[in-house]
Amino acid sequence: MPEGHTLHRLAAELASRFAGDVVGASSPQGRFAAGAALLDGARFESAEAYGKHLFCTFEHEHLLHVHLGLYGTFVTATAPFEPPRGAVRLRLRSERAVADLRGPTACELVTGDERTALLARLGPDPLRDDADPERGWHALHRSRRSLAALLMDQAVTAGVGNAYRAEVLYRQRLDPAVPGRGVSRGVWDVLWGDLVHLMRGGLATGRIDTVRAEHVPTDGHAGPHRYVYRRHGQPCLVCGTRVRTAVVEGRNLYWCPGCQRRQGRRRVKSCGT
Repeated sequence: MPEGHTLHRLAAELASRFAGDVVGASSPQGRFAAGAALLDGARFESAEAYGKHLFCTFEHEHLLHVHLGLYGTFVTATAPFEPPRGAVRLRLRSERAVADLRGPTACELVTGDERTALLARLGPDPLRDDADPERGWHALHRSRRSLAALLMDQAVTAGVGNAYRAEVLYRQRLDPAVPGRGVSRGVWDVLWGDLVHLMRGGLATGRIDTVRAEHVPTDGHAGPHRYVYRRHGQPCLVCGTRVRTAVVEGRNLYWCPGCQRRQGRRRVKSCGT
């Protein structure tokens, strides 16, 4: 599933392609025909992301909500345009560009109140200027669930996915099994700050690179460079211990049992930002 930085990059791309343009909208697949008919001929005004949710605003107060889920894609292109291929749920087209949406979990028109209600169920998004980490802290520190589980809960942190979960826990040397209620406010603040740092890097580059310069392998591999994510059985870049994996919240968690021994209230040196 795309992580939050991917949705923010997509929102920026759609805005750059379509903002201010009158668009044609269709549903070649047919599953969004009624919604596409309402958008057809409307002016595209803006696009924004919140966590893993995308919202596109059109004139006449039409608001499109998209959640890509595990398999969805929203791909843009410039002229010359090709006919839609495959199961295209929604095609947007202007004189400048075309965008095809395939396989989303959600593609729907919503009201402003429905958008507000959806966002109220989400935690703060580290990539938004209006993010309030206090909301994430309140959701986390009352819970008996593990940090590994809580960081995948979109009600705690919106937009954090499997890769950022594994990497931020490693960088802060935190044991993934520590319960949320065992985490001090100081540790949460550092964890949140590192998520902001990492995800802004992903937003800027389009890649999830999390390894500090002094730990980057010298084997010539161009990256992306990660400490533990998808490195099961490989030696830790810092201590050499084999990276382990286990399923947590339906996804493979990766961690280093040698480095990640820190409890939520201990103050020891972490990998930092």
